[in-house]
Amino acid sequence: MKTLGMCIVAGLGLSACATGMGGMATGNTNQNNSSDKVVTQYPVETALLNIYTKQRSEKLVATVGGQSVAADIQITPKGSMRFNNKMVQGAEVSTINTVNQQITDQSVAINYFTLNPLVFHGFTDSTGEYSIANQTTSIPKISTVGDSSQLITENVYADSSMRQKTATYKQDWSLTQDTNNTAWLCIETSGNLLLTSGAAGTSSECYKINAKGDVLSSKVTLTQPNKSGTSKSMTFISQ
Repeated sequence: MKTLGMCIVAGLGLSACATGMGGMATGNTNQNNSSDKVVTQYPVETALLNIYTKQRSEKLVATVGGQSVAADIQITPKGSMRFNNKMVQGAEVSTINTVNQQITDQSVAINYFTLNPLVFHGFTDSTGEYSIANQTTSIPKISTVGDSSQLITENVYADSSMRQKTATYKQDWSLTQDTNNTAWLCIETSGNLLLTSGAAGTSSECYKINAKGDVLSSKVTLTQPNKSGTSKSMTFISQ
């Protein structure tokens, strides 16, 4: 599926932004704990539905080399659609990237999925890219803090003919405790597995959720290796 991290990477060009940037404070991690009870189980499937398939919008911001960088993201359900010769549901991901409030890129992607249970099938985007996702494990209804699993392996093609494969990614999810009654659900996207050298950057999308699976805040960390063998990263936080 087209994660928000991949949308930002495509819009800003992570390799171009890599110099002079460092991780930001994640923010929004201190929440009032009115109860001493520690919640350790969270509805992962419901949270993923809220993140990728339901109507919502958010603005992610970062400071890079003294410049203000932002990504305005809008998720819009599209209803029933045909994808890869099957009827599925679609959700549009519209992303506007800005640097110092000047638009640098706009993109639109559509994630395709089926419900009951939630299964992701791939995405298309405004550049013509066409992906096929292979979801080998089911997404749990309820998970315990500390759980993690592979989510999908995704092959990305230059267009719908699928004659030219341009990337292969793996995406995993994990659940970690935040406060007594919130947890971080993170989606980790690998670098492009087709590359044998100069590996593409990775992304980590983390969503603070409550026991109902509501999304309370988010952060996206983009990491890019450089020629010296070290890595540069920047973290966008929800505003």
